[in-house]
Amino acid sequence: MSVFVYVKTLVDGLRDRENGASLVEYALLVALIAIVAVVAVAAFGGSLSSEYSDIADSLP
Repeated sequence: MSVFVYVKTLVDGLRDRENGASLVEYALLVALIAIVAVVAVAAFGGSLSSEYSDIADSLP
């Protein structure tokens, strides 16, 4: 019977925590930032590449 009480206490303690929810929120935030970065590179990559080439060519 003591194992049952231990498991019930453990499950009750885990249910009260909100660490999992915070972890999911941070994971979604990181995923959103990554998607925005990929879209920005895809949209502006070609023009930025030519700009960087022009800057590099102008340096002595």
